[in-house]
Amino acid sequence: MDDRLERVIRQQLRKAGKQFEEARRAYAEGRDDPEGDAAAAARFDLPTDDAGAARIVCRRHAERRTVPVDAEGRPACFDSGHPDCEGCAEDVRDGVVETW
Repeated sequence: MDDRLERVIRQQLRKAGKQFEEARRAYAEGRDDPEGDAAAAARFDLPTDDAGAARIVCRRHAERRTVPVDAEGRPACFDSGHPDCEGCAEDVRDGVVETW
């Protein structure tokens, strides 16, 4: 009984964690580009996809991403305090971020 209870609790915690991350990401996307027009990507002269999200290469995870960029040059995946994310935001503002 203890093993089954532990497994159920773990499953529920994982499920709650996933829902929390989805909500956090949706909130961040809405906050970073409240009008939904992705004007910041154009302001920083970044290549964009059809929806207007910037096409950048993530330093932290070494992968290509399409993400909205806020008015301060921070991609939606920006994590304050992480050195790779801080450097990426600086590169966006300086116009030297790696794109695709």
